[in-house]
Amino acid sequence: MSKVLIVAEHLNGQLNSATARCVTCAQAMKAESIDIVVLSDAPDAIAAQAAQIAGVTKVITIANGANAHPIAHIQAPQIASLAVAYSHVFGPSTTFGKDLMPCVAALLGTAQVSDIMAVESSHSFKRPIYAGNAIISVTAPADKPVVATVRTASWPAAGNGGSAAVEAGNVSATLPAHTRFVGLQQGKSDRPDLQSASKVVSGGRALGSADAFSIIYSLADKMGAAVGASRAAVDAGYVPNELQVGQTGKIISPELYVAIGISGAIQHLTGIKDAGTIVAINKDGDAPIFEIADFGLVGDLFQIIPELEKAL
Repeated sequence: MSKVLIVAEHLNGQLNSATARCVTCAQAMKAESIDIVVLSDAPDAIAAQAAQIAGVTKVITIANGANAHPIAHIQAPQIASLAVAYSHVFGPSTTFGKDLMPCVAALLGTAQVSDIMAVESSHSFKRPIYAGNAIISVTAPADKPVVATVRTASWPAAGNGGSAAVEAGNVSATLPAHTRFVGLQQGKSDRPDLQSASKVVSGGRALGSADAFSIIYSLADKMGAAVGASRAAVDAGYVPNELQVGQTGKIISPELYVAIGISGAIQHLTGIKDAGTIVAINKDGDAPIFEIADFGLVGDLFQIIPELEKAL
């Protein structure tokens, strides 16, 4: 039977919902046990949140001052030390997980399985390739731990209602001295997090300028939505790159996605294919975005958006 260890992603004392999505993936394997490890300098509050996720067997805390910031080369040896007791080690396919899990796989001498979107068996999984245009089956070797990232957009978050035990873990690992935390630069916003938001409003190059992008922010605030952007809008300097949605940006799965002035390049569509409802607004009625949109509106976005905002 499979024993799964999930690495918790968290920031500022809050557990990221990506962790609960990894739990759902592990449940699809019918795992014997699903444990979560929280690495932090003060893990107790985060562990309490993780313990409430339904289906979790145990939460392990690793309290260490070196874990104050999620540095892959610092955390990977600690996770590898714990992994000897598990058949699978999962992390979310986010910036955090994509940085960390290859390091864990390397320390364990195995190849990483990336972007699990479906489970076929304990060691066989499906993942997207070619910008999501093809799905392949990947089989991991049975004689080594399976280290994988979970495509969080493909899995709903496991609900609450759990009451897992929380225990302090002991790891024997030599932490590298060549990697250290220098500083963190990130945009500050009161809007919902793009990766986990239930509603997202995105703008494209058709906005024309950074100043014009303000109508996207205004509509998003009225809707209580996160703000996203196409790569073209990011490359043009309208918005910072942390707002980019798509193959080389963030893969998201909101309940509602509103694409404004976005033509629908395949790289962008890859990032939103798991969205619940897609609404497209574009002056070009032949834009590819309309091929996947549930609702489409052809017209001048500078006329449509103010009217839409008034109606809300």
